[in-house]
This record gives sequence, structure tokens and C-alpha cells, in this order.
Amino acid sequence: MLLGLLERYWENKMLPQHLIAKVEDYSKKYKISDKDQKEILKRVEEIYNKAKISPGESIGVITAESFGEPSTQMTLNTFHFAGVAEMNVTVGLPRLIEIFDARKRPSTPRMEIPIKSKYSRTVEAVREVAMKIKETKLGDIAQEISINIAKATIEIVLDKKKMRDLDIKPKLVLDKIAEGLKSVDVKDNDSSVILKSKEKEISLSEVYKLKEKAKSIHIRGLQGVTHVLPVKGDDGNYIIHCAGSNLKDALLLEEAEKERIMTNDIFEISDVLGVEAARAAIINEANKVIKDQGIDIDIRHVMFLADVMTRSGTVKGVTRTGIVGEKESVLARASFETPIKHIVNASLVGEKDNLNSVVENVIINQPVPLGTGLPGLIAKMKKD
Repeated sequence: MLLGLLERYWENKMLPQHLIAKVEDYSKKYKISDKDQKEILKRVEEIYNKAKISPGESIGVITAESFGEPSTQMTLNTFHFAGVAEMNVTVGLPRLIEIFDARKRPSTPRMEIPIKSKYSRTVEAVREVAMKIKETKLGDIAQEISINIAKATIEIVLDKKKMRDLDIKPKLVLDKIAEGLKSVDVKDNDSSVILKSKEKEISLSEVYKLKEKAKSIHIRGLQGVTHVLPVKGDDGNYIIHCAGSNLKDALLLEEAEKERIMTNDIFEISDVLGVEAARAAIINEANKVIKDQGIDIDIRHVMFLADVMTRSGTVKGVTRTGIVGEKESVLARASFETPIKHIVNASLVGEKDNLNSVVENVIINQPVPLGTGLPGLIAKMKKD
């Protein structure tokens, strides 16, 4: 009975295949009666038809309105993690603008790294993982960095206690310094590390620059992650919230659940996982901001915007250099920003405008190709 019903829905193209497969799975799982199956398919078809967009619907205008109107109610604040001043997250309207403008770096990059249960059995184990993730620079484990003016050398006194706490060996530090500063000789003195430039003559200002550069040498952890905060999740496992983002290196961590790592840096997601993942990230991030503000916007509007932003294979913002700059129509480009520039450039090369879209038809006072303006009707009139 069920199979015949499903086949009819599939053959007549009343429902897509994946919805039919879902109904079939649920029917088998919950042993649903024939009568109920009919009712379920009827309701699914109703919802599916409602979800379709009518031909000639002005989806762009509706999407713009759906965002523009509720976003006037949004707040302009930043969310803070209790007790950690540096761990703040941009939310509300500034975050939404950041997403849709496709800014290269979010103003507050952050990552969530869930830890595998075998590494989070004790608080100490979680703390160790967190310290392994947090970026450690040479300046963090140095007790004192001084310049010997007479010998033109830099002396670094390492903090042995801090190194023990972070489980950093002196050899690792020496290797990282040698790797980070190619122009110096590194010498291990029992109590300190001495850096001397390979050049014969070096000015004091150059030595000072080397000292500043040495401070920021990366020793261990994920580069860019300045603060970490382990938080126990609802399922009892720990998630490490990080200020700063470095998805590429986070995916190499043995202790992390790689499938569930989250970052709010859309360009980083695009570089590491590709444009489809970036599209999903735009939808998730925008939806999160909207939901947090207690606003209800249909997810299809968000999906439409994400599609437009990523359709060229890279992430482009809703800006004059992004998706607007790629429009075919000269008048549509000119209507957004810097109109004189667009019109002058188009006249120089003799560009043609086919007036296919809405904006250009509004400008020259013609019916727009939407709704009733979409079909062009010609009627043959009978003679009297």
C-alpha cells in the first residue's frame, strides 16, 4: 500500500525524492498505519507547495525588507564571557553587518573546540589540553629580556617554573628561536639564552628591533589563540572556548573532536574547507545572530543571501566591490554607490544595458519584470 502511494507521488513529481524517502523511513520506524500515511503525505505535500516560490515573486526586495525592518530593533552590544575581559564576542547588528559585508577578519574571532571524552575525564586533563591550545610566545615564558650594550647581545632569562607548568623543554625554546630568527646565533648559557647577530656591525636600534621580534616568537599552541576558557557542555564533555581563531591547526589536534570544531571566521572556513562550508557558515552565523536577538526571519531569506554571496566560488560581500560590482547592468551598478564612476567607465567602453532586472527599469520608468510585469502579452484583436 505504502510503496504504491509513494511511487504515485514520485512519478507525478508531487514531492522530491528525499522527502518521499524520509516519509518511508519514518513509516517503517514507527509502524504507521495506511490511513495515517495518506494523511502525512497530504500534509507534507501542502507544506512543500507552500514553501515553493511563485514565478515572478520579487524575492530580492522581500529578502531586503525582511532583514531591514527587524534589524532596526537589534542591539549594538558586545557579549562578554564572565571573568575574562578579553573574551568578548560581537553580536547584534555589528556582527550581521560584518557577515554580509564579508569582512576578511571578524572583529572578535573565536573558536569552540570540543574535547574527546577520554581527554576530559579530570579537570587537570582538560586544563592541560587548554594550555596546549593557547598560544605561548617567548615573551610569556621569559622572566627578563635585556640588551647588553657593550657586546650588542640580547640576554633572555627563562622562567623555569612557567616552563614546567606548561611542559615546555628548553631545547624546544632554543629550536624555535633559531627557526624564528635566522639572522642570529643562539647560545645556551645555563641560566639564560644569549642571542648575537651574525652581522659584524649592528646598530643599537637594530638590536632593539631584534629584541622586540624575539618576544613575539611562537613557541607552542595554536597561533592567534590568545585566551582559552574550558566550559562543561550539557552532555558532560568539555568545550574549550578560544579568543582568536586558527581552524587549520585546530583540525590537527589529536584531543579535539574534529567534526564539531566551530569558528566564526568565514574566510578561514572557506580556505580550509571550501566554499560550500563557507555558505553553511554564513547561514549558521547569521541565523545565530537573528535568533539571539529574539527576531524571526524565514531561513530562506538567509539562504538566498548566502547563495548570492558564494555563487562565484569565493565569498563576496554585499558591497560595491563585491556582488554589486559584478552585476551586468550598468544602471544597477550605478544605483548602488559611486554612480558617476560607473556611468563614465561604461560610456568609455560602450557598454550595453539589456534592462533585464528591476533597478534599471525603475530608473527609466518602465514596468519591472516582476509579478504582472514578467510576461509580455500580445493579443490579436478581431476586426469589428
